[in-house]
Amino acid sequence: MITGLVLIRLASGREKLTMTKLKEIKGVSHLSAVFGRWDLVADIEASDLHTMTNVVVGKIRAVPGVASTETLVTTAI
Repeated sequence: MITGLVLIRLASGREKLTMTKLKEIKGVSHLSAVFGRWDLVADIEASDLHTMTNVVVGKIRAVPGVASTETLVTTAI
């Protein structure tokens, strides 16, 4: 299992619809609204790095209203 955080910047005016769509994506375990350079932080879980890449690039970035993302792969210490 691999986990990560996806920092998401939203396009103005589409926040509610975009958040609803993001919550429906398989692999997104939690979604938090934040203040600052980013609008949302998505906790994601995947079986491997290839699957995580598909979730971020193929699903999260494909949602209308997602302006940009930055992915942080996490590890237990």
